[in-house]
Amino acid sequence: MTAGEQGLLLLCCALPEDDERPLTAAQLQELSRRVRTLGPGGEDPLRELTARDLARLGYAPEQCGRIMRLLSRETQLARYLRAAERNGIISVTRLSARYPARLRQTLGQRCPAVLFAKGDAALLSARCVSVVGSRELTEGGRAFAEAAGRLIARSDYALCSGGAVGADRAAQEACLHAGGSAVIFPAGRLLDCPSRAHVLYLAEQGYDLPFSAQRALTRNHYIHAMGEKTLVAQCRAGAGGTWDGTTENLKRGWSPVFVNADGSEGAEALAARGAVPVRTLRSLDDLQPVQMQF
Repeated sequence: MTAGEQGLLLLCCALPEDDERPLTAAQLQELSRRVRTLGPGGEDPLRELTARDLARLGYAPEQCGRIMRLLSRETQLARYLRAAERNGIISVTRLSARYPARLRQTLGQRCPAVLFAKGDAALLSARCVSVVGSRELTEGGRAFAEAAGRLIARSDYALCSGGAVGADRAAQEACLHAGGSAVIFPAGRLLDCPSRAHVLYLAEQGYDLPFSAQRALTRNHYIHAMGEKTLVAQCRAGAGGTWDGTTENLKRGWSPVFVNADGSEGAEALAARGAVPVRTLRSLDDLQPVQMQF
């Protein structure tokens, strides 16, 4: 592990029995921007910083103290990573060549600085198609999710989802049953995820963090950014994680969105915002953004 990678882990990990709040993505981005002004060596935003450096960068004493306390947690971090290894979990920072390229390219400096990975690490480099949707599915929504999972497997992509009950789980199981693989961003603890062949679980900030509404919303964004295309099996208009993640994707353009044309208010609302309605899933190549269909 390089000094830069260790610095990222120290600044961005929520370590157990530690009251220091890790830096947010915005705070880390600002620190990286300021560090680059230091001159030689400043291209690595996570080199070993000193309190003097931080003061030169314009940080107030209280902010300097917080950053230095985060960077002083080497012993706790080493213990945390050893425990991760015992549970089959590895850490991957965005400075690593193993970090998912699609996530880095799509989100840029907004990509999670640190990911914890459990399962098939080869899938870190997999090309993915994402499937999202409601927890409570109609018969048509479930059929769409399962068809999407099978199609993704046949097309040699990995399926990306959140692993939740409903559309996520229906697509995931169909994909795995068809011989495919899956990259899952669970909303709960990575420790609780079962070890399965051809499955990779990813979590940001920590591998032992419990479910929270904010983490669930954030991981929805990563699911959309990870996929080269995103398929929406079912969506409730105006509320819920599927709506939040999909509308944010449509606004920011992380991946082309295709929605099950089930005639629902949610599907029509997404189509009005730029999602492409899909009535029949035959081939991933047939799914093209509107601007490429003419």
